Amino acid sequence: MTLLDEFQLFLKTLGWPDWAYYSVPALTGIVIIVAAVLTIVIVFIWWERRLLGRFQIRLGPNRCGPEGIFQPIATAVKILLKEDIVPAKADKVVHFIAPIAVFVPVLMVFAVIPFDKAAILVDLNVGAIYIIAISSLSMLAIFMAAWASCNKYSLIAGLRAIAQMVSYELPVVMSLVGVAMMASSLSMVKIVEAQTLPFILLQPLGCLIFFLGSLAEMNRCPFDLLEADSEIVAGYHTEYSGMKFALFYLGEYGVAFVYAAVITTLFLSGWQGPFLPPVLWFLIKVFLVFTLILWMRATLPRLRVDQLMTFAWKFMLPMSLINLIVVAIEILLVPASLQWVMIVINFGLAAVLILLFSRMFTFGGGRVEV
Repeated sequence: MTLLDEFQLFLKTLGWPDWAYYSVPALTGIVIIVAAVLTIVIVFIWWERRLLGRFQIRLGPNRCGPEGIFQPIATAVKILLKEDIVPAKADKVVHFIAPIAVFVPVLMVFAVIPFDKAAILVDLNVGAIYIIAISSLSMLAIFMAAWASCNKYSLIAGLRAIAQMVSYELPVVMSLVGVAMMASSLSMVKIVEAQTLPFILLQPLGCLIFFLGSLAEMNRCPFDLLEADSEIVAGYHTEYSGMKFALFYLGEYGVAFVYAAVITTLFLSGWQGPFLPPVLWFLIKVFLVFTLILWMRATLPRLRVDQLMTFAWKFMLPMSLINLIVVAIEILLVPASLQWVMIVINFGLAAVLILLFSRMFTFGGGRVEV
């Protein structure tokens, strides 16, 4: 039973009307999710700036508050005070709705993310499918932003972003199916409870595919072509400013929080851990995943757009299919008491496949002639 279920029972004992019995707990959960996501996003922004400063041998923000902790707030105030400029020929209604449509799905995903066994808004028995379905809505919001701007560069950037997200959605979903098969459930709570050993040990290749696909889904390095100055300016949100741009900005960090939380739930045993409170364990793992994302941003160069698509279709997709088949065979043949056998087999398989595919295919170098 979740905390909100207990809240509903408490309201029922007070004799509240039916509309309050259902709506008050739901509104309470929504407020908690919004507050938690905004707080974590602000911490993410500060942590990224401080950590990148260390990677680049500089201090990072250190003026606004101790260790620069108020810098994200100062940045938010600056963005809110900027003028909202809308292109003369833009579709005003769609231009206004698009930033909201980008940020709202981020909040909706957290309805099924378990911070603890009881700290979840609703434990859906198809929670994994719900996450895939809701996160896919961001593609529609991106196209809305690109089309409504009446800017050919924004439109091209939006179409490229959608092509990138569609290409990497397939291997991400297949790696998630492998987790669901091993846990025998699509419920995010039951997936965590099934991890007597973290699934990163039982499915290292699946975890790697999901992690790299998530980077592409959230436009993070080395897949952040849309924000490269040498590519298409700022991408699909070039014509946005002020609060509308702030929603896109929050959406990007919110998506990073979503995928870090999903990776923690699917592969890192979620809230499970000794000594510390479950919620604290969950947040520690989320920040470790986000730190790895930042480490890759500070280390790796961007891929070219043809390299990006080649990596999705020639590397990620075949390896995700092979991983899914191997997991299915292991579930049928390997008993649960011999999980160490699966660890040895899957780590060996991951190493062989990565080496094999890196020899079979190359990204290509030099100039691309059009």
